[in-house]
Amino acid sequence: MRPAAIDPGTTARARFDKWLWAARFYRTRSLAALAITAGHVRVDDQRIKPSRGAAIGERVVLRKEGLVWDIVVMALSDRRGNACDAAGLYRESPESIAARAEEIVRRKAAATATPTRLGRPTKRERRKLKAFFEES
Repeated sequence: MRPAAIDPGTTARARFDKWLWAARFYRTRSLAALAITAGHVRVDDQRIKPSRGAAIGERVVLRKEGLVWDIVVMALSDRRGNACDAAGLYRESPESIAARAEEIVRRKAAATATPTRLGRPTKRERRKLKAFFEES
């Protein structure tokens, strides 16, 4: 199923919350509207309202879960299709892709450095610690 992309020559617009939902940045349209209202989505460095119309060629900066997407709107759609079709609705800058990948690598490195188990040791772990310290 192909999204209903609108030709760049037309003056038709799609609501921004619907476009973000169709582009698969958010699972629901209400989550997209909430993110816009919270200021996590900026168009040409300006805060917007969920009902604002999206236009082809606009630069959108989107923050989600600490990651930043810097994208340009390539096509409009108010229907949610598969991931391949959704990826055709926007184009992401190479700098944004690299920065996001670097942040993900940094997060994974930080996660491996933190202890996986917090709290008291189990009975088995206590026995192993006791045997280790009493081994002279």
